[in-house]
Amino acid sequence: MKKLLNDPRRFVADALAGFAEAHADIVRVQSSPVFVTRLRMSAGKVGVVSGGGSGHEPLHVGFVGHGMLDAAAPGEIFTSPTPDPILAATREAHQGAGVLYLVKNYTGDVLNFETAAELAAMEGIAVRTVVIDDDVAVQNSEFTAGRRGVAGTVLIEKIVGAAAERGDGLDALADLATRLTASVRSIGVAIGAPTVPHSGKQSFELAPDEIEFGIGIHGERGRARVGMAPADELADRALEAVLDDIPREGERTIVLVNGMGATPPAELYVVYRRIAERLRGIGAHIERSLVGSYVTSLDMAGFSVSLLSVDDELLSLWDAPVRTAALRWGM
Repeated sequence: MKKLLNDPRRFVADALAGFAEAHADIVRVQSSPVFVTRLRMSAGKVGVVSGGGSGHEPLHVGFVGHGMLDAAAPGEIFTSPTPDPILAATREAHQGAGVLYLVKNYTGDVLNFETAAELAAMEGIAVRTVVIDDDVAVQNSEFTAGRRGVAGTVLIEKIVGAAAERGDGLDALADLATRLTASVRSIGVAIGAPTVPHSGKQSFELAPDEIEFGIGIHGERGRARVGMAPADELADRALEAVLDDIPREGERTIVLVNGMGATPPAELYVVYRRIAERLRGIGAHIERSLVGSYVTSLDMAGFSVSLLSVDDELLSLWDAPVRTAALRWGM
């Protein structure tokens, strides 16, 4: 294993310390318990909180800031944060109007955020929770019951964060997040496995001519292990899996082509070119696009495709100003 680390047991702590130094104008990183908050909170605004295992950066800590998350609780690599840091993040994010949890559908995340919500309620903090399950690849996996939450989470965090910034109430934000979750779909493709620091080995094995189609962001098995193919064929197969779940002919959409951690931008643009070509061919209108590594799996090689149906209001929220470590425009 060749990685830029010191002690694997301190990998997350060291990474967060560097993150805090690099983005001290946007965030504060608390160390006991560990969570990340915006540098400046907005009084009277609903707090938006998320979190989950580390190793998916910039998700979630990289999306803390104006126009997105108010706080995030990172766990160890591929491990849910416990209720204590989630509750601490909730207290910081609560500015008198309640807190919305955006939780990817993994069993540990769901259970620990539920516990934190119960503890917050005992302190008089109103919490609503929306579970994100955008992965069309499999219905169940090692980490979850039901569909997994994957890269579509970024799209939801951006739009909901903008709505919170404009002053929407807790129930309205929960309804918006629920609506977005119902209309965003994703699937991932791995052409190389990630190496987990504390184990020092790859989380699964692929033959030189194999890929994993429908991979999870923790390296979970997908729909099938199949032969390597040209980029256009892989993009076609991924897009067809998404479209089969929610047909989008003639719809307006935001497209996210996401890198899994070790995929160069040029390769992601090769995939995006094909996705855009195919969508235009079926009459879909791409309103906005995002191409880059936003929800990773350490150093996994591969990509995911996410589609989100939008209207004028959702586009306005997408375009609203945002200033985080990983996304920023309009400010």
